[in-house]
Amino acid sequence: MARSTGCSEPGARSGASAGPRDHDVVGATLEGRGETATRTLALVVGLLLVATLASAQPPARPVSDETAHRIASELRCVVCQNLSVADSPSEMAAQMRAIVRERLAAGDSPEQVREYFVQRYGEWILLAPRRQGFNLVVWGFPVAAVALGLLAVAFRLRRWTRHAGATPARVDTAMSERIRRELEREP
Repeated sequence: MARSTGCSEPGARSGASAGPRDHDVVGATLEGRGETATRTLALVVGLLLVATLASAQPPARPVSDETAHRIASELRCVVCQNLSVADSPSEMAAQMRAIVRERLAAGDSPEQVREYFVQRYGEWILLAPRRQGFNLVVWGFPVAAVALGLLAVAFRLRRWTRHAGATPARVDTAMSERIRRELEREP
């Protein structure tokens, strides 16, 4: 006697026995479900592996002391304000030097490290202002002042040399005679 579960099997007709064809459909359906579960599990494991590898930090690159010092010397110490981060003895400067090294080791370029500090402290953090926008006035003013100074000196020299070559003032004959006699008297 066949055991009845109360559920009809897919493809089975009530009151009729399952033929070989119906059995193959049921077996194929179960095999398909197993393959789908295996594929889903493989996909989930693959995604977890990719996510783990993507979140892992890249290996730290070696940072040259020269590069770190050069960047630190371009940044203003927020405590001393008249010293660069490279030259300042303050604790804050030491922390900023460590951040420069960490960011370089993480793969940031020197410009990205400078931009990191500019975003946090503003353009003020740079010892030398950038050569763009309104900062061009800061860079252009000394050049313009020197050029104006040279022009003033050139005009002054020109006036001076022009007067030196001018004809002397006329001296009357009585005065000329007196000067000549005094020069003859001197031994």
